[in-house]
Amino acid sequence: MRTHLIAVGRMKAGPERALFDHYAGRLSDPVQMHEVEEKRSLPSDKRKASEADLLLGRVPDGAIIIAMDERGKTISSVAFAKKIGAWQDEGFRDVAFLIGGADGLDKSVRQKAHLTLSLGDMTWPHMLVRGLLSEQIYRAHAILTGHPYHRE
Repeated sequence: MRTHLIAVGRMKAGPERALFDHYAGRLSDPVQMHEVEEKRSLPSDKRKASEADLLLGRVPDGAIIIAMDERGKTISSVAFAKKIGAWQDEGFRDVAFLIGGADGLDKSVRQKAHLTLSLGDMTWPHMLVRGLLSEQIYRAHAILTGHPYHRE
């Protein structure tokens, strides 16, 4: 299954980029990063709507869409791995994780998502979420393949 991380904003060199690259690069089929940007100065609600169009426009046809949002569901790493494994077993070729900008995701993204996930009750910088998510994707792969990286 191909994994796409579609995010608002451009990631620069630094610790957040290094964290993403570290875990995304450990996968045999690396996470494909797609970055989008709304450069116009818009009010928050219009910016989120425009970013939603940009994010959803990069989702491959037929992909499972996972919205990363603080209002989403929190699940364990094992449950996350099982969801990914089930989607693979059902024949889905792509999974797309969508990360909004500083103002979050527009409700249209959450409505189109097959799953809305949260990394916990705390708010994380959207650039750091990329690294945290890439680690969880790597961990899910380790769980599904029986690799000892994940210890229960």
